[in-house]
Amino acid sequence: MPNLSQDFFRFIWDGRMILEGFNPYLYTPDSFIQNGNLPISQAQELYDGMGALSSSHFTNYPPINQLCFVLGNLFPGNGILSSVIGMRLIIISADIGTLYFGKKLLERLKLPSNRIFWYMLNPFIIIELTGNLHFEGVMIFFLVWALYLLHNNKWKWAAVVFAFSISVKLIPLMFLPLFFWWFMKIKREGSMEVSTTAGIIKLITFYVIIGLVILVLFLPFFSMEFINNYSKTVGLWFGDFEFNASIYYIARAIGYSISGYNEIATITRIFPIVSLLIIISFSFFKTNNSIPKLTTSMLLAFTCYLFLSTTVHPWYISTLVILCVFSRYKFPLVWSIVIVLSYLAYANAANTENLFVIGLEYLIVFFVFVWEVILKKTIKL
Repeated sequence: MPNLSQDFFRFIWDGRMILEGFNPYLYTPDSFIQNGNLPISQAQELYDGMGALSSSHFTNYPPINQLCFVLGNLFPGNGILSSVIGMRLIIISADIGTLYFGKKLLERLKLPSNRIFWYMLNPFIIIELTGNLHFEGVMIFFLVWALYLLHNNKWKWAAVVFAFSISVKLIPLMFLPLFFWWFMKIKREGSMEVSTTAGIIKLITFYVIIGLVILVLFLPFFSMEFINNYSKTVGLWFGDFEFNASIYYIARAIGYSISGYNEIATITRIFPIVSLLIIISFSFFKTNNSIPKLTTSMLLAFTCYLFLSTTVHPWYISTLVILCVFSRYKFPLVWSIVIVLSYLAYANAANTENLFVIGLEYLIVFFVFVWEVILKKTIKL
């Protein structure tokens, strides 16, 4: 049983809700239990296990993730442990797929194929994904598969698989602008370089395919109430929660010193705009026309996003670990080691963080990041 996360109780709850014919996006666990209604087997046990934070909010897990919850609950047996085993087998299967396509992609790129084991055999990845049942592993499988297809010029199928990745976790949505130069075939007219019409059409088609696939996957759950519930729940993760942050904690401390109270509302309006500008700059000012260039832009853009986030759960780093496999940067591997310091917050019932420990974690991460990304190029060692 996972012992560093209680999210799996909600996963099982959502899967069993679907199997009982309920739309999980329309009901909170509180709405059933507080009225004495037990809609699924072991409802009370699951409710108690997921905690008040999860039980009071609508689910925010996209449809392919919900499918994984359903399949996990179909594993033989009627208990919580059997559902955990079922979901764990799905994540392990996804890891095998990541190994397969990751190795093939590295070989095609003429990079050492054993790099894939930086991800596969990383203790952090094993603990957080396989152990604690976080479905970033499934999202990463689809992401690596999509990159493999893209490299082999099967861009339409890559769009379909990329949509599956988004439909497990929403993280790859932020990578969409980075594909701009992949499809922009450049030709020279006089002293100017211009994009061909064919490239623009391909880019639009790529985005349309992704959008349509996501729409079809969400369609079985669609209603106006769903849109309202889902947008509210996703918004909470960007503006209400605080955990293992870096730059945000510094900004929060400055806010406290100036106004005397938490300026999260103001900060969370500014930082997303900064993140968006960073992503746009990587999209249009870096020519992401090869897999190493594309994955490097994804890596750096998502890193900056995490640096500015209010919440950085350990499993978020798994995306950085897989992306660094295809780039020249190794700071995510260092982060995957020191992220264990954030686990100390789980050592007390209130999950209170020690900011000196968090500061140590980010001091190491920022040092390696600045050395690799900025100083190493400047000094040219």
